[in-house]
Amino acid sequence: MIERWVGETAEIIYLDRHGQLSQRVIEIRSVKDGRASVYCHKAGAQRVLIVANILSARRKGKTHGKEA
Repeated sequence: MIERWVGETAEIIYLDRHGQLSQRVIEIRSVKDGRASVYCHKAGAQRVLIVANILSARRKGKTHGKEA
């Protein structure tokens, strides 16, 4: 799903390693081997997310240095 959205911004629902759900806006940098390297606006930092734990995703658009 999000593999096609590299370079774009998406809003996701994510299940973290503690079983907690969170809603995040992310900029997708790369996707490889079931992991997504993203910039997470909620955390204000780079994160690596497990793609299988992304329960829902909505594309927001291209990333051009600012949130789309």
